[in-house]
Amino acid sequence: MKILAINNTLEGKNFPEISTGVNLYFIWHYKNWLGHFSILKSFYSLLFPIRSFNYGPLLDIMMLDMRSYRGPNTENLQTSRSEETEFLGSQQIEWLKQQLLKSKATWKVIGSDMPVGLVVPDGDTAAENLANGDGVPLGKELEMAELLRFIKGKNIKNVVWLTADVHYAAAHYYDPNLAQFQDFKPFWEFVSGPLNAGTFGPNKLDNTFGPVAKYQSVKVEDKVVNFPPSQGLQFFGTVKIDGSTEVMTVKLINIEGKVVYEVDLLPE
Repeated sequence: MKILAINNTLEGKNFPEISTGVNLYFIWHYKNWLGHFSILKSFYSLLFPIRSFNYGPLLDIMMLDMRSYRGPNTENLQTSRSEETEFLGSQQIEWLKQQLLKSKATWKVIGSDMPVGLVVPDGDTAAENLANGDGVPLGKELEMAELLRFIKGKNIKNVVWLTADVHYAAAHYYDPNLAQFQDFKPFWEFVSGPLNAGTFGPNKLDNTFGPVAKYQSVKVEDKVVNFPPSQGLQFFGTVKIDGSTEVMTVKLINIEGKVVYEVDLLPE
């Protein structure tokens, strides 16, 4: 299941009109199988509808549903959009565009089920995630390319992605100069988890949108396959926005409470 825990530290009065700081604590995970059973998809969308939260002038959060509106898992190499290539779906994409457009907050945080640029296979040939390997956008990536182009075209600033799914922690910077598709503004994505499940990873990065791994909690040479929580490879993340400078500080933290990665993001 997806879990979003939010804690606010506010020193101003009359929130949300006046706020001097925001703390956001995020831990997300869900059962992958739920999205594969059509009889449960409607129930899932009722439990976890697409929704947004406003935290005053500093922060808007838009939470997505990457299970209820997606097409089937295929090789994900289609050259044009169709029902098979739906991931967020046209209705949800339009909702997200409007939420981003109307947001007056300094930071726009998108909470997504899955990372943008990590390959998550389904069997030998199918793709579970939108990422399908290096190259130009194909399949479900076509939808993401449209969204990222829209964000750039409308000059929507300070968009950050928070996500989970892959059972390890990571920080990714998406650089259009390194991407096969370059018509987007650079952005950060932070992956946290698992909270109390087996640890895997790291997954292969797909260069379509130019992700650079600034941090990964596990390494390829570690051969991490379903390590139990007793190994200590459990992670969560925190986000703090300074009320005076509007700087966003993101931390990835392990089960012992040690900060394993930290970065300050300056607003545009």
